[in-house]
Amino acid sequence: MPAVISSDLRDKLRTHFGFRKFRPGQAEAVESAIRGHDVVVVMPTGSGKSVCFQLPALELEGTTVVVSPLLSLMKDQADNLAAKGISVVEINGTLTPAQRRERESEIVAGKYEFVYTTPEQLANPEFRDVLRQQLIDLFVVDEAHCVSQWGHDFRPDYLSLATAIDDLGRPPVLALTATATPDVIDDIRTQLDIADAQVVHTGFYRKNLKLNVVHASGDVDKRTELSKVLSKWDGCGIIYAATVSAVEELTQYLTSKGVAAEGYHGRLSIKRRTDIQDRFMRGDVKVIAATNAFGLGIDKPDIRFVVHYHMPGNLEAFYQEFGRAGRDGDTARCTLLYDEEDRKLQRFFQGGRYPKGLDLINAHHTLMRFADRDEAPTLAEVQTVSPLPRARLKVCLAMFERRGIVQSESGGRYRLRRPDLTSSELEREARAYRDRHEQDLIRLERMSAYAEGYGCKWKTLLEYFGNGEESHARCGHCDRCESSAALKS
Repeated sequence: MPAVISSDLRDKLRTHFGFRKFRPGQAEAVESAIRGHDVVVVMPTGSGKSVCFQLPALELEGTTVVVSPLLSLMKDQADNLAAKGISVVEINGTLTPAQRRERESEIVAGKYEFVYTTPEQLANPEFRDVLRQQLIDLFVVDEAHCVSQWGHDFRPDYLSLATAIDDLGRPPVLALTATATPDVIDDIRTQLDIADAQVVHTGFYRKNLKLNVVHASGDVDKRTELSKVLSKWDGCGIIYAATVSAVEELTQYLTSKGVAAEGYHGRLSIKRRTDIQDRFMRGDVKVIAATNAFGLGIDKPDIRFVVHYHMPGNLEAFYQEFGRAGRDGDTARCTLLYDEEDRKLQRFFQGGRYPKGLDLINAHHTLMRFADRDEAPTLAEVQTVSPLPRARLKVCLAMFERRGIVQSESGGRYRLRRPDLTSSELEREARAYRDRHEQDLIRLERMSAYAEGYGCKWKTLLEYFGNGEESHARCGHCDRCESSAALKS
């Protein structure tokens, strides 16, 4: 049944966002949110996901919490809302104590329509105490595939979002992403505890993006092919590489060829990254060589090409990254420089991603050392005596919290509730992570199959994402379809 949208909402769509009508899926998502339903929204990049939560947020009474994965993405959306005269505030780790106190007091006073924050901030019970003093009308998880992709990796606080939602009175949840297979959608529902969420899915196909794969062996061959690619294409673009060293080497190579290029990765200072991003947005930089730290939420409509210098670890990441091209609807080209040796690099990355049984045993034994204390330990205290790296320890603690093995308390403390767990029980808990590792290896093989396959590239992608009904025998604008058409002519 088509969504029933009031004339008042259509007026707000035009007044606040400048649109005369809704794009596919928007009205359905807006209507569901206003009715208080949980919703998972899957829409291609540039198709208007933000309207799906910003419009109902303006309609409902209360404050909307938006969880965002990156400070740059948060700032971009907050600035856009502020420019429209909508009250919005950002709460993140860059604030001074005085700034934070001021903003939190303003939240309590009901000054803001939107509060943008990160999973790490919401993991703090004291910040949740601040938010609880306001009616929360919506809880929005932007780039929701990160719940599945990062929650078990280097952003474990994503695994605690369900706890935050419960603490805030279980408001309606909107989870939005451009990239989600049926399995990822199920994982989002599980991790956020929204099992009955409606799914609004408008498909993945983008006919303006031309896909092609160039086989190349080693850096010398890849750089030769990269030079050919860049010589044929006008406009700006992104070249993705898997390591920081590769980004730096690529940047040097490009600048030596007279290309206005910059390198971008997570080891740069925030100031340096912001400067590079701003110059790219203005058009002062033609090419960004980057790790996957760059691009999430970048709203630059005229990116004409995306090149993958290394094969990503899965088709989800691949689609997310090349999907940053051609947001203006004009033709853009997306090229993978494929070397089957890249599989070894991705296998190396995947090898240390998930906690093993011994990790869970070590984390549990560490918590046992604090069991006799009246005051539960903080993460920092646990870390001082734990043999585990910080990120791995946080993943273990987040899993313990979801299983009721530990309970988070005010001040970011962890109270052990199950000191009686045996090593064999903890090993059983770790099996779920071993299953995830096996699934990662399968997804890597699907990525390789895309690169090596002889069929239509878009058809392969759409069938992988569970949208085979979108696909055609031939899309007409990938390398396989174009070469077949050339042979027939």
